[in-house]
Amino acid sequence: MAKNLVIVESPTKVNTVKKFLGNNYEVMASLGHVRDLPKSTLGIDVEGDYEPKYITIRGKGELLASLRNAVKKADKVYLATDPDREGEAISWHLSKALNLDPKKFRRITFNEITKNAVRDSLKNARDIDMNLVDEQQARRCLDRMVGYEISPLLWEKVKRGLSAGRVQSAALRIIADRENEINAFVPDEYWSLEAAFAVEGTKAPLNAMFTGTTDGKLELTSEAETGKVIDALEGKPFTVAEIRTGTRTKKPPLPFTTSTLQQEASRTLNFSTVKTMRIAQQLYEGVEIKGQGFVGLITYLRTDSTRISDEAESAAIRYIEENYSREYLPDVAETDNKNKNAQDAHEAIRPTDLARTPASVHESLSRDQFRLYQLIWKRFLASRMAGAVYEHVNARLTAEDYVFSATSSRVAFDGFLSVYSDEEEKEEKNTALSHLKKNMQLTAEKFIPTQHFTQPPAHFTEASLVRAMEELRIGRPSTYAPTISTLLQRRYITRENKNLYITELGEVVNKVMMEAFPSIVDVNFTAGMEELLDFVGEGKVEWKSVMKNFWPDLKAAVEEAREKLEKITVSDEVSEETCELCGRKMVIKYGPYGKFLACPGFPECRNTKPFMEKIGVPCPKCGKEVVIKRTRKGRRYYGCENNPECDFMSWKRPEPVKK
Repeated sequence: MAKNLVIVESPTKVNTVKKFLGNNYEVMASLGHVRDLPKSTLGIDVEGDYEPKYITIRGKGELLASLRNAVKKADKVYLATDPDREGEAISWHLSKALNLDPKKFRRITFNEITKNAVRDSLKNARDIDMNLVDEQQARRCLDRMVGYEISPLLWEKVKRGLSAGRVQSAALRIIADRENEINAFVPDEYWSLEAAFAVEGTKAPLNAMFTGTTDGKLELTSEAETGKVIDALEGKPFTVAEIRTGTRTKKPPLPFTTSTLQQEASRTLNFSTVKTMRIAQQLYEGVEIKGQGFVGLITYLRTDSTRISDEAESAAIRYIEENYSREYLPDVAETDNKNKNAQDAHEAIRPTDLARTPASVHESLSRDQFRLYQLIWKRFLASRMAGAVYEHVNARLTAEDYVFSATSSRVAFDGFLSVYSDEEEKEEKNTALSHLKKNMQLTAEKFIPTQHFTQPPAHFTEASLVRAMEELRIGRPSTYAPTISTLLQRRYITRENKNLYITELGEVVNKVMMEAFPSIVDVNFTAGMEELLDFVGEGKVEWKSVMKNFWPDLKAAVEEAREKLEKITVSDEVSEETCELCGRKMVIKYGPYGKFLACPGFPECRNTKPFMEKIGVPCPKCGKEVVIKRTRKGRRYYGCENNPECDFMSWKRPEPVKK
């Protein structure tokens, strides 16, 4: 009997795939990449034709030997690595490392690990897509060029252990820019004014908000302006000038892409992007379900498409008809017409079988696997359902040319909300509205003025940073999570209560990058490079030409920065503090948590102490100096130098008190 060898990436897939193929197929795993650029050198022939110099990854020799033995016994080899650009490159590297005969091997892909998908992939076996391979090679080489040229410069000018990256540095830039926006923000005062009316026939008051005058909208910017309106309306009769009723349909959400899954899992499950991708990978590769064996529960997790296959569409329609009713089916399912840049290589992330409900697999999944699967399952089903219909009532009340508005809304038809509730939009209940009639006279029982201040832009969370990276086209679905993870590991940013904050170290690195390599951190340049690399994958641009155009400019910028940045080297600044152990003036150094004071007599004297940078503002509690401090995670805050005797602290920079 002929033997066929199928090589997948993950050992978890081995059991799942083998179950569908039977005894005529041997299934083995490559455990990811088997070849890469060497760690010790650039590994790219920049003096010649820019050919990468690949070597076998350390520790993969024994694995490759076992794969070679299996190849010798097989009549046909199928390379079934992940169905994306990187998976295509891994298949190509395998073909080279195993010295496969072009007539003997084929490439297969499946977007979901199900019996039909795996068997169909064998019927549609093809050659390796060299355009995708070349795109991955170009991305890998560009990242290597940036990392291996700029990182040593950062070691030299700031501290060892730092790194720069094509996507990483641009992401750090947008975090730094947001931090600068927040620090520079000056709040504006504004007021809202609510009126409470007693309405005959109901115990609940009618609450209405001030919107302006009969001439148009009017903003209240001070207590005096608000008081003037209240004084003009005290005891005056209000007239119900207009009552409007209507309906509004809220569209169902689109099925998940990589980006939206990461955002929603962060918002509703409090998962980090890395955790979301790790668990989604498990659900895709296969989980042992009681009575069913290993089963792939979701489709491929790296995608920027919201497209759904005809087979999945039909299955969703059947499920909704059987478990809800035809009323819950939309006339036409929602599609994403906005994302023109989506590669559409894969479907959206969805369950492989809607009949496999979260409840039916609950016992076989870990808590986190269940929560993420339930989120994906519900989101997909909701995306194929009809929109939710809201009935709303709006009343316009006038007095002395001033206008107040009262609104109420209720869900008339739940539609997709029966599956996937939207916590951000709730019913507005104002029951007294139903008792109003046009031209009815009302008197305000009380006015409720409230002072507000405009708020600065919000700090990025992992979810909002992913959304920003997607909108600005920095990176691709597969790079969002590792980019954020790298920034956290390098201590360029820190995470507290979901919010991301740039650390002092991150500020220093970003400043160096902006001054010496403005194009690397320029969002438009990075987005343009991503588009160029996409063109490589589409066969429109030759991959080595991208490197040939990029390398000379990068090399020149590095050489110029090596000379120019001598002036901005983070040197040991001498402080006014005297070392109590040896009498020398202590110097300011940089560590993982920012600046600290150290004795210049190291290693003879190893004395260190916290560095307190004064900002020229007296403490509002005790009058001593306010200094800049850092949490253990690197986030900046302001505290009194007399701590712990004085407990003053503030996340925002305090201003001097004006006399």
